[in-house]
Amino acid sequence: MGNPIAVSKDLSRTAYDHLWMHFTRMSSYEKNPVPVIVRGEGTYVYDEQGKRYLDGLAGLFVVQAGHGRAELAEAAAKQAQELAFFPVWSYAHPKAVELAERLAHYAPGDLNKVFFTTGGGEAVETAWKLAKQYHKLTGNPTKYKVISRNVAYHGTPQGALAITGLPALKAPFEPLVPGAHKVPNTNIYRAPLFGDDPEAFGRWAADQIEQQILFEGPDTVAAVFLEPVQNAGGCFPPPPGYFQRVREICDTYDVLLVSDEVICAFGRLGTMFACDKFGYVPDIITCAKGMTSGYSPIGAAVVSDRIAEPFFKGSNTFLHGYTFGGHPVSAAVALANLDIFEREGLNQHVLDNEAAFHGTLSKLHDLPIVGDVRGNGFFYGIELVKDKATKESFTAEECEQLLYGFVSKKLFENGLYCRADDRGDPVVQLAPPLISDQSTFDEIEQIVRGVLTEAWSRI
Repeated sequence: MGNPIAVSKDLSRTAYDHLWMHFTRMSSYEKNPVPVIVRGEGTYVYDEQGKRYLDGLAGLFVVQAGHGRAELAEAAAKQAQELAFFPVWSYAHPKAVELAERLAHYAPGDLNKVFFTTGGGEAVETAWKLAKQYHKLTGNPTKYKVISRNVAYHGTPQGALAITGLPALKAPFEPLVPGAHKVPNTNIYRAPLFGDDPEAFGRWAADQIEQQILFEGPDTVAAVFLEPVQNAGGCFPPPPGYFQRVREICDTYDVLLVSDEVICAFGRLGTMFACDKFGYVPDIITCAKGMTSGYSPIGAAVVSDRIAEPFFKGSNTFLHGYTFGGHPVSAAVALANLDIFEREGLNQHVLDNEAAFHGTLSKLHDLPIVGDVRGNGFFYGIELVKDKATKESFTAEECEQLLYGFVSKKLFENGLYCRADDRGDPVVQLAPPLISDQSTFDEIEQIVRGVLTEAWSRI
């Protein structure tokens, strides 16, 4: 045996040398230190120097119950000692069974079948494959296409990336899975029509889905994938009546409605599943992130009995799976996390405080750089504009300088971890842990106000 590997004392430098970070311009750390986060407690995280940051993005829309929950770590340790791993390929284990039953209990309508994955992108991939095979099993083999919205993000696997509506994210990997088509999203701030009439705008946006189905041919469209509140572009909530009209359209043309709730489920909007917030029942829910509050990775596609039925007959098999799907440790952590939700009333806490969060962020409207504050629950985006009256946005070059060159770094320097993003229009996104209260909202508003005020003075 060789000598044991020496433990590096310079984690930041070693991170640059060996850790290929996700969605990261690695060159930006060639001469700058990589931030190294070592600890979390409540709504805060701490770096290796001991500096404290408010976690204004709940990790990545994940840490619902907050950092440092000992009982979640204990649930993982207990399960790992009892049964660390066994696959759910033709076998079951108690925690996967119990979690599947619990998710089915929370889900609306007849969504009673739970197919576990390891994360959100895999859940979306699962849903598209499931939709394709479902239509083949029910005598509609030409139905394979998917409709989703412009600027929407649905994941990184080849199928999920095809469903994603962000051309710049897809270009390096094309050609992708064929059959994914796009319709307008629900950004009423930049509505081409009916910008002053939310109901009319919602009807128009939903009708674009029908037009796309008709254009492609109803006998070729398998599913529509929609987030309850669209993430990329900056938290677009649905207009009144939008999802009710989409449900009608899907039923008319035998198209499955997939509610992509990887971000929005598990309390982000104040309900266990976000479709309940807006009063619609999908055919499939994709979910992940908040199911364990991030303490262990897991995802799922929750499927209606109607869609599952042909797979439960004869020799039919859904030829799909993941080694770590429904992992015993992750399932145990998810159950303990959902216990916290129920015991501490986290969903109700969000419903009780969402107006205060919105109201606090809305104070930023007095800044000339803030065009729109939008979202739902504990999930908000602040759109930045060059001209408030005309809604003129920043150019790509200006976004580079404004967001990446200043705002993103300055927010972090000032003690706020969140997301400054220009996938679509430039926005600052905020999604703090669900345990947040008015003091959290105030701290977020004050830091964002200071940074955006300085950013405007540099334009």
